[in-house]
Amino acid sequence: MYLNVFRHRKRVDFDAEAYAADAARMELLAGAQKGFISFRRYTGNDGEFLSMSEWETEEDARAWAGNPEHAVVQARGRSEYYESYVVYSCPSPQIRRFERTNVTLANAR
Repeated sequence: MYLNVFRHRKRVDFDAEAYAADAARMELLAGAQKGFISFRRYTGNDGEFLSMSEWETEEDARAWAGNPEHAVVQARGRSEYYESYVVYSCPSPQIRRFERTNVTLANAR
């Protein structure tokens, strides 16, 4: 698995409608790419946003990064949407899981 985490802040004067249209298109396009696993988006209380995408391999993630339509929207993001951003990329992340299943009151005590 390969993981990309994109933390960003938007400009105060960004075009929210254009951004939403671009984001929706990129989400659909990414989902159709080889090796795509999942995408999630989160909003912090302080105005920071976080997007996370999971890929089968680093090569799959890099192919997405180099997708021509994605590259155009990335450039638009730098010129029109984002105040700042940082991307974290991680091959073979350590994964820890917890899932609560079939918990009853008797088991919870």
